[in-house]
Amino acid sequence: MKTGIYLLLLSEICVEIIKAGITPKIPKKEKENNFLETNNNVSISEELHYHKNLSKPSEDRGFEEFTLHNFTEKTANFGFNLYRKIAMTHDNNVIISPLSVSALMTAYMLAANGETHRQIVKVLNLHALKDRVDRQHLPALFKQLIDNITMNEEFLLVQGTLSFIQKDFRLKESFLNLSKEYFDMEFLKVDFKNFTQAKFVINQNINKRTKGKIAELFEELDHHNKLLLVDYIVFKGKWLYPFNSKFTEIETFHINKYRSVQVPMMFKSDKINSTFDENLRCTVIKLPYKGRAHMLIVIPEKEGDYISLEDHLTAELVQSWLGNMKTRKVDISFPKFKLEQKYKMKKLLRALGIKHLFTHTADLSHLTDQGYVGVSQVVQKAVIDVDEEGTEAIAASGSEITAFTVPPVIRVDRPFLFMIFEETFKTLLFIGRVVDPTAM
Repeated sequence: MKTGIYLLLLSEICVEIIKAGITPKIPKKEKENNFLETNNNVSISEELHYHKNLSKPSEDRGFEEFTLHNFTEKTANFGFNLYRKIAMTHDNNVIISPLSVSALMTAYMLAANGETHRQIVKVLNLHALKDRVDRQHLPALFKQLIDNITMNEEFLLVQGTLSFIQKDFRLKESFLNLSKEYFDMEFLKVDFKNFTQAKFVINQNINKRTKGKIAELFEELDHHNKLLLVDYIVFKGKWLYPFNSKFTEIETFHINKYRSVQVPMMFKSDKINSTFDENLRCTVIKLPYKGRAHMLIVIPEKEGDYISLEDHLTAELVQSWLGNMKTRKVDISFPKFKLEQKYKMKKLLRALGIKHLFTHTADLSHLTDQGYVGVSQVVQKAVIDVDEEGTEAIAASGSEITAFTVPPVIRVDRPFLFMIFEETFKTLLFIGRVVDPTAM
């Protein structure tokens, strides 16, 4: 009998601008521990108890960095491919975390074998790297990437994986050990047959790890479930040059030729890195966060052209935009917005080529010996909250302007695309589109 596994990808992004002088400098480990509170009310079996293994494969540093850069470039292109699949079926706002999907699919490389493993590797665009590194090194690359990013003291990125296991379902010891080593995976036993109690335990844990942002994710559960995986990513960044809330005004945002909405529009006059793509007819601007991260905003010249822009998105195109950017003084108007979206990704991942994982032919023989195991569903919920909070002193720093020079004006008052990158390894954390800033 086929056993169902339910995968949940949970992504939370909060662009939180904390006032200077108030937030103390907290060591990375303490920040992580403060954010990821442990749930003392949940019973966790001793042999499955979460532990953090910081061991890394020993290899030449130059090769490691080369491989990491290649790894993130390949997974970024997977993210763009996945985004296009979602965008094709949604007319309104979109927000996803490619890194979260990549994390869970990479974790399943440890469980998968044969054609199931090959399909995951190919869809994540890692088949070229697979020739240069061994089977376990691909998950190890993901661990190295997350460890490198989370070392940054100036923004908070927390990534983790929760596994809720039916109490009588046995996982292979090798999978338990490797998933802890490479993904810091935390295992908690529940009884899906008692779905009321299981739902409470699962929702309570997700709520704690997203700091109360997602309180009641599951309204119901399938009592046939054996394993439920939740991958969560939380990013909190502070603008390097914040907007001043005194200048935020209600203005018109043009959704299309026939419809517009009134939104709080942030404003600042500042030096901005930007470029104009003559071929795709769009303006691209870069808004930096403290720490090596930034938001890339792509504004089409004409309303509605964001759909054709999405067809061209690749890691190579993004790098060409960044390489052609010039710094200039501009007046920029940018809407405050908050998006919250939830997607079922089974059909999307199947369309990209991960097919066996969702059928009775799935080969997850490295996961368990208990019969055929297939994945029931993949769900992602992502949230983004962008505002202008900050201090006037920071907003004004580094600004220079020549007398009588009128700065160019960039008005983000029509649908646009956005991407959030960590810069050291060019990691695509989130990507989305804003069609209507007033719609969640």
